[in-house]
This record gives sequence, structure tokens and C-alpha cells, in this order.
Amino acid sequence: MKNSGLIATRRSLVERLADWGDQRRWQEFFDTYWKLIHSAARKSGLTDAEAQEVVQETVITVAKNIDKLKYDPAIGSFKGWLLQITRWRIADQFRKREPGNTKRRRSADDRDVIYGFRCVLAAENGSEIENK
Repeated sequence: MKNSGLIATRRSLVERLADWGDQRRWQEFFDTYWKLIHSAARKSGLTDAEAQEVVQETVITVAKNIDKLKYDPAIGSFKGWLLQITRWRIADQFRKREPGNTKRRRSADDRDVIYGFRCVLAAENGSEIENK
């Protein structure tokens, strides 16, 4: 069996996250998953600062939606749900890079990453994208 480097998600941790006052559980959640979230963001082409923002925004989204999660490992994993939220927050960061959303000048590499990301989104939606 392949070891992902992460401990298996414990039902007790997920269930106790519904209690916003349980600081120990939230710290345990953060300590367990921040590297996974950050790594996914960096691998997508985000800068370290953008990846840190993805971590923060993902944790906030989890906090706001944990009470809606019906945790059943037979249906889907907590990590799968977490990584889907992470992908949405990564997309948010790429949208911030789009013209009109920032004054930062983009490099050619940034344009390539954004174009690649748009291609992935277009493929998922079954639409076409304009050439660079």
C-alpha cells in the first residue's frame, strides 16, 4: 500500500471541527493538512505568497462549510473534499492575476500558466479557448 505521507483522516477530527471553539482540533487540522494544500497550490504554478493565501482561504472555506459535510468514507474522502476546495481557491488566485484584477506585471511564464489553466477549464466545460 502506498504511503501518502499523511495520516488517515480520523472521523473524530472531522466531526469535532464543527465546534469552532475547539482550538486544539482546528490546530490539529491545520498542522495535518496545510502542507498538502500548500503543495497543491505550488504545483499548480502559484507563487509562495499565493499558495499561502490558498491555504488561508481553504481553511476559512472548510470552517464555513464543515457543518454541511456529511462525512461518509464510503461515499467520498475528506481529503477529496478538501482538495476540491483547494482547487477552487487555486482558481481564485489565477483569476486575481487576470487583466484588471492586479497591477502586477506578469512574466511570460505567468501568461503560460494562466493560458494552461484556461485550457484545463475550457476542456472541463467542453468549450474552446482562444489562442494566446
